[in-house]
Amino acid sequence: MLATISLTRTPESRLTEDLRENSPFGTNYSDHMFVADYADGKWQDPRIVPFGPMELSPATTALHYGQSLFEGFKAHRTADGRVALFRPMANHARLNRTAARLAMPEIPEEIFREGVLELIRVDKDWVPTRDGGSLYVRPVYFGTDDSLMVRPATRYRFVIITSPGGPYFAQPIRLLAEETYVRAFPGGTGDAKTAGNYGGGLLAAKLAQAKGYHNVMWLDGKDRRFIEESGVMNIMFNINGTAITPALSGTILPGVTRDSVLTLLRDLNIKLEERPISIDEVLAAHSNTTLLEAFGIGTAAIIAPIAAIGHHNKDHEIPTNSPTGLAHKLKHALTAIQTGQAPDTHNWLLYV
Repeated sequence: MLATISLTRTPESRLTEDLRENSPFGTNYSDHMFVADYADGKWQDPRIVPFGPMELSPATTALHYGQSLFEGFKAHRTADGRVALFRPMANHARLNRTAARLAMPEIPEEIFREGVLELIRVDKDWVPTRDGGSLYVRPVYFGTDDSLMVRPATRYRFVIITSPGGPYFAQPIRLLAEETYVRAFPGGTGDAKTAGNYGGGLLAAKLAQAKGYHNVMWLDGKDRRFIEESGVMNIMFNINGTAITPALSGTILPGVTRDSVLTLLRDLNIKLEERPISIDEVLAAHSNTTLLEAFGIGTAAIIAPIAAIGHHNKDHEIPTNSPTGLAHKLKHALTAIQTGQAPDTHNWLLYV
């Protein structure tokens, strides 16, 4: 049984209408955070405390050996005025898969679920009311041993913070096909949501941004031919009316939004293929005008249309924002479910 979650409220809320409604993605944080610690072989002291700095040793395991992971999902205001979380327990399942890959103890369902729900109840007023707004929920989990021994930690901390914001991308994105650096390789951690995966991708993104792109399009580590991800998102192509996305192969993150989109495509009876797809196939489809759309899929952006793919010093422009296109249809369907404007036939919403 989960011990009672203790609550220490902040003396004074920082909430303003401007912070709630107009914060750019991931820049401001709600008043409180959930914290639980693992020590002596068990989880203990679940608590909600004011958001703020934590005291950690300079020898903390996570800082030296990378035992650190995170998740991300959203809380939305629904059409009837309630607040609902979108598929948080799918994120919990993925969190524990990542934890197993990093030799970390699993987080019990009751700690995750009750910690999230109670934190959102306490900071419910931070959930934006504007269209496209949401409260982003970021669980983070890391080793806290005060030791330089190269081994799995014996102590851990689990923290949940929340952040009000709008869409991650305000415009269609431009990607550079990355042929130098590699995001993941078979047998690695590409299908886990480790902090190190993101650190390893920052240089490639920075170099692409210096050339005028938003991020890179990751190719496979062996041949640099097969497309894997769109920056920090999954990716999908609409080729002649068929939705094609790379198959999960151990090097691609199994996105919760990706899974939701695949379910919606099946609901809509749209032809779907999960399979390897090469940069050559995509550019050939672009050349013969059968590449109708391309878009990233992720929690932060939901659906992010791709306006161009750069490859070998040439930009291949792609149509975006068609009101009858697949990207528009999927984003509309998904956000309607998330905000309670369409029936939740798959039981994806967890109401607070």
